Amino acid sequence: MFRVLWPQVRWQDENEAELSYIEDGFQAEFVESYDQVTEEQWRNCDAIVGREPPAQYLEKLDKCRIFVKPAVGFDEIDLKAWGEIGIPVCNTPDYGTREVADHAMALMLTLTKSIAYHDERLRAEPVKNWIPALNPFGQRLANCTLGIVGLGRIGSAMALRAKAFDMDVVFYDPYKSNGYDLTLGIRRANSLEELFGQSDIVSIHTPLNDETHNLIDADVFAAAKKGMVLVNTARGPVIDIDALHDAMKDDTVLAAGLDVLPDEPANIDKPLIAAWHKGEGWIRHRLVVTPHSAFYTPQSMWDMRGFAARTVVRYLRDGRLENLVNEEFIKNQR
Repeated sequence: MFRVLWPQVRWQDENEAELSYIEDGFQAEFVESYDQVTEEQWRNCDAIVGREPPAQYLEKLDKCRIFVKPAVGFDEIDLKAWGEIGIPVCNTPDYGTREVADHAMALMLTLTKSIAYHDERLRAEPVKNWIPALNPFGQRLANCTLGIVGLGRIGSAMALRAKAFDMDVVFYDPYKSNGYDLTLGIRRANSLEELFGQSDIVSIHTPLNDETHNLIDADVFAAAKKGMVLVNTARGPVIDIDALHDAMKDDTVLAAGLDVLPDEPANIDKPLIAAWHKGEGWIRHRLVVTPHSAFYTPQSMWDMRGFAARTVVRYLRDGRLENLVNEEFIKNQR
């Protein structure tokens, strides 16, 4: 009997998503908080699913053979610590792909069609501001070039959506093999500066790591096409938010849609966020912010929870290890 431990679970549906993937021969154990997990459970679980437990619990994992995070991002996990005790760490990258790509498109359309702009102005003065021909950020999308930073699952889904709008699509991803652009019928840029220099709209779809922290900085904005639109549904720290403030201030970036920020919840002390929060004239209608919600639908949440359980079952039952993210650190894999 394999014992799978969820050490911090507070779902309201009696864990139906997780249990839908648990088979005979597996015992699912759901505990609401770390301090309620017994010593015996830590010592004898075969797998852990959820957020990373505090470091003091790792030394108790005598039998654990896999840790699965039910999410895409894993930048906050101590991959080396898990690897040194021989435990593979896996993420869950195949949920929410369509939702995040949809959200990126929604932010792009909200800005390029001035939807938030018109809604606010009409609520203020419904008659006076009934001006259909006013669209300050508007462009025919079929005449626009969309630049995509990071052509993984979500970036590829974004490219396909943009192509359906007849957009010219170009991407930058130094880790994507040659020919992938031909598969999707899009173009490749050889640098961020080249991408930003030709793109009317740029959408960010890269993971967060040491290489991508503040990847989009003042130097990149200096090479950007004047009046571009920027969308980020990836990770907040990928963009230097102070550099974005300056780029919007000098109209290099005409408008931006951000689902993620370097600090979450939003840090009101940051100049860009402060200006947006106060409704300063220069930024009004130009910045749309959503609360890291791009991934969310009821269906994606079900997939996130269920697919994490599926990863555990496949590994313990068949030895099939999916979505491993700490391979370089693993010593004497269990």
